[in-house]
Amino acid sequence: MKKRLLKILIPICCVLLIGGIVGGYVWYNLTYHPSKWLAEGDDAVPEKDFTEILEDLEGKPMDNTWQEALPQTEVYNMIKAHFESPLPEGKTVKKAIVIGYDGCRVDLFQLLPTAKKSAINTLLEDGGHAIFTYAGGVPYSESPESVTQATSTAPGWCSMLTGVLADKHGITDNDIVKEIEPKTLILSLVEDGIVDKSAFYVSWDGHFSRKNATYYGEKQYAKQNGVNAKFCRAFFDPGTKCNILSDLKKEDCSDFIFSTLEYTDHQGHDTGFTPTNPKYVSAFRDAESTGKDIIDAIKARKTYDSEDWLILITTDHGGNGGGHGGPTLWERMTFIVSNKDILK
Repeated sequence: MKKRLLKILIPICCVLLIGGIVGGYVWYNLTYHPSKWLAEGDDAVPEKDFTEILEDLEGKPMDNTWQEALPQTEVYNMIKAHFESPLPEGKTVKKAIVIGYDGCRVDLFQLLPTAKKSAINTLLEDGGHAIFTYAGGVPYSESPESVTQATSTAPGWCSMLTGVLADKHGITDNDIVKEIEPKTLILSLVEDGIVDKSAFYVSWDGHFSRKNATYYGEKQYAKQNGVNAKFCRAFFDPGTKCNILSDLKKEDCSDFIFSTLEYTDHQGHDTGFTPTNPKYVSAFRDAESTGKDIIDAIKARKTYDSEDWLILITTDHGGNGGGHGGPTLWERMTFIVSNKDILK
């Protein structure tokens, strides 16, 4: 009787599991870009010269010019400086979070004035700052032949997490497993006793969820050596958001959180990386809405007043047409937005 029941239940469970995954995928794509966050004109952004848009952003919101863009490794420097600096008066613990908008072109910033819900605007309105940065491993002004790493997901985030470029961390493109050294902040901040625990929240399986994933080795290392670092993958961005919010609701939430949202990258690949593409614009609005919810959750913490938070929003690369990885300015120009001063 039990064997017969199992023969019936197992296929049913398999069907339900597959149906749930397929249904979730369909639901995710159908609700990927909720229209409630769209602003008037999002479906008709005029074609404009890229450098002209960059120049329009100089002074406000950007603190530097695009010709003065800093390397994306500045993210690492800011996080290290934050944790190594003295606690401000009245604060008892330091925390930091990186909210990554994968594949988000910086010229989408021209849409900030019309945003209905914006994480970037929230940080800037609270006294935060924004700067131009660049991907590709060398300054934008150098020849395309001199670019040392692809303007792709793995090299970009790895440069931010290690503070060095591909010639040292070895990740020149996706699908390369990183050596343990140089360690990312996910590991080093915990092992050096700077923080008690860290967390890495994503949905892309190329980070640490398959054997050729960038941080597959680091995830195994953390497990084998008892490093209090969580590597957590959801199927889609809404799941990543839920994982982050769940962490932030805990009284002893992770001291350092690194996260990536795939909204803009997925839609860029599907329909084009350009602000004249309404679907790509909508993906940006979706990322901004999620980022705002995360910031609101941080501010809602009971212990927020005694915590010294560094909040960063950044991207790994831009895009050109339906892809990225090359040396064009559209792919290489990136950004950092912070709740604290960047150019000191």
